Amino acid sequence: MKKQETKPGEATIAVTTGRSSRTHHGVVNTPVYHASTILHSDLASFERRHQPGNRERVVYGLLGTPTTFDLERAVADLESGHDAVLTSSGLSAVSIALLAFLRTGDHVLVADTVYAWTRIFCDEVLPGLGIAVTYYDPLTGSNIESLIEDNTRVIFLESPGSLTFEIQDVPAITAIARARGITTILDNTWATPLFFKSFEHGVDVSVHAATKYLSGHGDIMMGVIVSNERCWQVVHRTRNQFGQCVGPDDAYVTLRSLRTLPVRMQAHQEQGIALAQWLATRTEVARVLHPALPAFPGHALWQRDFLGAAGLFGVVLQPCPRQALVALVDGLELFGIGASWGGYQSLLIPVYPEKNRSVTTWDEAGPVLRIHAGLESLPDLVADLEAGFARLGTAV
Repeated sequence: MKKQETKPGEATIAVTTGRSSRTHHGVVNTPVYHASTILHSDLASFERRHQPGNRERVVYGLLGTPTTFDLERAVADLESGHDAVLTSSGLSAVSIALLAFLRTGDHVLVADTVYAWTRIFCDEVLPGLGIAVTYYDPLTGSNIESLIEDNTRVIFLESPGSLTFEIQDVPAITAIARARGITTILDNTWATPLFFKSFEHGVDVSVHAATKYLSGHGDIMMGVIVSNERCWQVVHRTRNQFGQCVGPDDAYVTLRSLRTLPVRMQAHQEQGIALAQWLATRTEVARVLHPALPAFPGHALWQRDFLGAAGLFGVVLQPCPRQALVALVDGLELFGIGASWGGYQSLLIPVYPEKNRSVTTWDEAGPVLRIHAGLESLPDLVADLEAGFARLGTAV
């Protein structure tokens, strides 16, 4: 009787995929290839270098080396995508993915709660190229069909939404898009390839800021675009046309970091939920914006579609004067004041969702904090926040 084949667990995939060690004398980690010029054995192989079958053949440094190819393969395998390409940042991954499928005269639908720099690109670059942009309420679900125009070519999703964490009904939107021949692109940075399986939910292209959890240590700038079989060639070609590549050292470090991604994400999830639950008990807090909490409006969709939660979430404080907020934030010892997230260090910053909306409104009376739960000891993080709330109370 034939042995039934089972898919390896994700921790196994993270450890084993994208490892071409047999071609590197048994070296465990793919070495760093610093390369621009690649010498060919003969003229015939040189002239064949750009043939379609050469996707992972080293022909020129800009187009990839074993270091970058292994990282691309590892991310694609984790998300069950057909192919992946690396870019210089998360924003470049977003912009290249959009430009791969949009031309003059086209129309794109964009979730109103996308990352602020995605919105800036859509507002300031796309119109100049003759591409129309319409923002939609992330809670619209299947009603998005009413917004589709004859020239709609792309729907851009981000779930959870930036800053306020709205969960979209991704399968409902992608089903409508696929029936109409529209390409769907999802910013999946929050959930990573581990906690949301984009392609199982009908997404065509998934983008990640590898700057965040994939590299995981606050020292890398990188983006990744993962595509299904229908879309991978146009994404790959567009990335090359824009001359995008990443440094080999950064690719090496990110591939090494990817090996521990399942362990790190589990720790971030546990820390984030524990902090969110504790914050929900505080009188200084009006609302906790965390999809894994049952009280969160999008919890049912998160529970249906996601396999876990990241360590990033939001908190709406009770109304307080500016000096009280400053006293809370400035005195924190473990929570750093800094942009980005996804690294080992906890971060906390005030954010202003009302500045980046056009079809939805944000009218909470109190300030909003964005918190990234790092990997410090939980009691120490709680104590740091507790001391912050004491300073806030004194300053009111």
